[in-house]
Amino acid sequence: MAKRETIVHWFRKGLRIHDNPALTVAVDKVRANPAKYCLRPIFVLDPGIRKWLRVGPNRWRFLQQTLANLDENLRSINSRLYVVRGNPVEVFPKLFADWNVSLLTYEHDIEPYAVKRDSTVEEQARKHWVEVHIEKSHTIFDPEGIVKKNGGKPPLTYQRYATLASACKIPQPLPVPQKLPAKETSPEADKEERKNPSCYDPPTMEELDIEEASMGQCKFPGGESEALRRMNEILSRKAWVCKFEKPNTSPNSLEPSTTVLSPYLKFGCLSVRLFYSRIAETIKGQKHSQPPVSLIGQVMWREFYYCVAAATPNYDKMVGNGICTQIDWDTNKDYLEAWTHGRTGYPFIDAIMRQLRQEGWIHHLARHAVACFLTRGDLWISWEEGQRVFEELLLDADWALNAGNWMWLSASAFFHQYFRVYSPVAFGKKTDPEGKFIKKYVPELARFPAGIIYEPWKANLETQKKLGCIIGKDYPMRIVVHEDISKVNIQRMSAAYKRNKAQKDGGTEQDDSVSSGSGGTPGKKRPTSTGSTAKGKAAPKKRKIEANIEKFLKKK
Repeated sequence: MAKRETIVHWFRKGLRIHDNPALTVAVDKVRANPAKYCLRPIFVLDPGIRKWLRVGPNRWRFLQQTLANLDENLRSINSRLYVVRGNPVEVFPKLFADWNVSLLTYEHDIEPYAVKRDSTVEEQARKHWVEVHIEKSHTIFDPEGIVKKNGGKPPLTYQRYATLASACKIPQPLPVPQKLPAKETSPEADKEERKNPSCYDPPTMEELDIEEASMGQCKFPGGESEALRRMNEILSRKAWVCKFEKPNTSPNSLEPSTTVLSPYLKFGCLSVRLFYSRIAETIKGQKHSQPPVSLIGQVMWREFYYCVAAATPNYDKMVGNGICTQIDWDTNKDYLEAWTHGRTGYPFIDAIMRQLRQEGWIHHLARHAVACFLTRGDLWISWEEGQRVFEELLLDADWALNAGNWMWLSASAFFHQYFRVYSPVAFGKKTDPEGKFIKKYVPELARFPAGIIYEPWKANLETQKKLGCIIGKDYPMRIVVHEDISKVNIQRMSAAYKRNKAQKDGGTEQDDSVSSGSGGTPGKKRPTSTGSTAKGKAAPKKRKIEANIEKFLKKK
């Protein structure tokens, strides 16, 4: 009897069995001829990843829970997850030979590391006569297709992206694959599995070198089952879904005021196509909010960033990034350390950063506040540093969205009204005047009353002693004076914009290119001419920009 051929589905992102086109292709082929084919869904756990990828304990725990749940769900269709340890480019040649692989399926990935890795694996597959089948399902729309529609360049505004996407067909989500024939003992099982039946089991926290006992409460368990449960629970609140507007949610509520589905979308525990279609069903025939602030709008922001990221070299860096303004950021290890660990002396900022470290998630508007504070608002530290911290601590640290949002909040790309600076005091007061959020995450200030908890340095020493927290001893003194430094930084941003503009316009310094808050085309060169006519046209816009800057400076 001929040796059966193995079809391998390679999980990377897309850690689910629902709406997984590449997995469905593999399952259907096995079901059509089980005598000829067997299925092995794998996840390659690379021990060397710790050497170059910043991943904190919360995200390792989320991945561990996700892989365990994926194994459970695959068993429900008479399969299982095979977790293979090693570097993908090293293990695949061995798997191709040992398992008699004839087909490899997986989901497309745009990240530079993944593109390079996948290219190598595809070449290895060709050498072993293995067919490769790739599906694009981590986003609703194919970024490459959108870029082609835009003349070969990524759209750099949300509005432009939405216009292009509106002409595209929305793929319908696929159901869970049908069950495979009952699992049987296979003579083709490799020697390692026969020696040790648990060698392909999902990793334990101990294997990942994570001390779970030392971690905080797991507020957002990983896995497809939890993702679907959470989505169904949220969408059952039809009125809330229809009224949802992101700016009207609270960055400092004690419990999340948004869906917290982003980690599940990042890992692919939840299909974005399924989520989109379920939202559309929920709001159909109802009066509802509109993009970009609605839930549909939030999904489209994700699509937008993925599209730009896929077509922009050096997207996660400032240097060599064609859409990113070049800014003379400072290097200050003490400031960066204070910000990273929630010790800036600004309770609202510190509470957010401590929540991030403890729970692995913070509200989108809270991310706005701490990102602005680190970069153009107060500390004048590069957005790349903040990006690295978020990459480590966020459960939903998604390469495309993380870099995109940091560029936006630092006014390096997409958003250019750099003089609009978040106050580290007033912003939090809007939704939490009593400071309950601060009291939870900065317990040193738990006894401070509402009137002073956002600015504890204003309390005199006697009051500080009575409240049990001396500023500068029990809680840090603020590391910068926002009212002063923000004005300085606005001027530094103005100078950086002028330098960039001059370089892009061939050395002729012109007015700042300031676009609307919804995004613009940074660095776009405008046609110019000589003489008084050109100056006359530019002057009104320049005066308007300067007036806006003065207006915001006076508010400080």
